[in-house]
Amino acid sequence: MNTDNKRIYTDNGSGKLLEEDAGYKIIGACYSVQNTYGSGMKEQVYQKALVELLEKIGFKVEQQKRINIYSVETGKVLGTYVPDLIVDDKIVIEIKATQYTIQKDINQQLSYLKASKYEIAYLVNFGTSKVEIKKSIYTNDRKPHIALLNRHP
Repeated sequence: MNTDNKRIYTDNGSGKLLEEDAGYKIIGACYSVQNTYGSGMKEQVYQKALVELLEKIGFKVEQQKRINIYSVETGKVLGTYVPDLIVDDKIVIEIKATQYTIQKDINQQLSYLKASKYEIAYLVNFGTSKVEIKKSIYTNDRKPHIALLNRHP
């Protein structure tokens, strides 16, 4: 998780958190889905319910979109990653329906952020007694490969 506070804020000097409004709405939608369906459903059910709600409140949601994973050394594409959801082409959402949220999933989420163009990801576990939401942030100003990509399209 990012502990460097200046990096989680927008760079326009507004003092707002990175994608703050979207984040509040996404978290609210996750709680709404949990309140409606409880725990014990399959991931696919939660995913479809969350997509339905996020689209209803005005988000563009892409499911199972392939995103490139880049070499942090050269900027070359190393492979692809297929997250559950991409919201407004800015925010990655991974959905789980397991009894526990494990550190491996959180670490994997952060690793994918480090090697992609995305800066924010939510790991949402609907399988616990109360929905668990883990947010990861890894801003593009900390990714040398992003500058390489901008130089070599």
